[in-house]
Amino acid sequence: MHVVVAGASGFLGQRLVRELLDRGHRATRLVRRDPGPDESRWDPQGGTVDSDLVHSADVVVNLGGAPLIGNPHSKRWARDVLTSRVATTDLLATTIAAAPTPPALVNASGISWYGDHGPAELTEASDTRGHALLTRVCREWEAATRPAAEAGARVVLLRTAPVQDRRNPPLQQQRLQFLAGLGGRLGNGRQHYPVISLRDWVGAASFLVEHPSAAGPANLCAPSTPTNAEFTRALARLVRRPAVLAVPSPAIRLAAGPMADEVLGSLNLRPATLLDLGYGFADPDVDAVLATGLGRSTS
Repeated sequence: MHVVVAGASGFLGQRLVRELLDRGHRATRLVRRDPGPDESRWDPQGGTVDSDLVHSADVVVNLGGAPLIGNPHSKRWARDVLTSRVATTDLLATTIAAAPTPPALVNASGISWYGDHGPAELTEASDTRGHALLTRVCREWEAATRPAAEAGARVVLLRTAPVQDRRNPPLQQQRLQFLAGLGGRLGNGRQHYPVISLRDWVGAASFLVEHPSAAGPANLCAPSTPTNAEFTRALARLVRRPAVLAVPSPAIRLAAGPMADEVLGSLNLRPATLLDLGYGFADPDVDAVLATGLGRSTS
């Protein structure tokens, strides 16, 4: 299978491309610099991409977008987060729609699409609520895939939970914070906080790329979603440090600004699509996810 990948230079993109190659697929990376072997130059903001390349693909994977780590009080950062995702998705979706036989589109998204639902269990059939920054971003991001879907392409939306790995945010910073004895729950700690290990994200994304009938939204998260307090206890135990501090909600709202609702909102997510399709999770709960992310055993 020939897979064209946007966002292949990112933390997740690099590992997905490596996995696809290991599985015997051919991968072409879309890049914004002079291309090397197995690469093709594109300019999503300028609206240019090699349409012949896209039309020749079996699957197009889009992981492109500005980093979510930034100044939450910056309007420019918020604008870049949105426009970078919508521009890449719109260009690829409209190019796919123009193909005689549209390739599949596997497009990144986020669990923030759902918004705060309290303790209620959520699946891909659940609704979207509220107007938090990333909730609004995810709505527009997913809406940009419509031209491909309307042209008959198989479209998968990767609603990704925070990927827990010590080499990458958020666990990279959280590990250091907890090692310094500064770890603790956020707010009351009762909000549900979906997580997924890197190996399960790569495995699940590859599974959805390859699965001929996978379509629509797919929650990329562990089957068992912890609360923030449960996550805190598990991480503290694994790094062997106490976590007795608590950051009050007003302080989070002051510091995080428009991102506060993402921190304090509750998403009790279940990956129903992946489970129904038969994907087997290597790390089904927070203890396993964090142990894998930290490179430690839970025994």
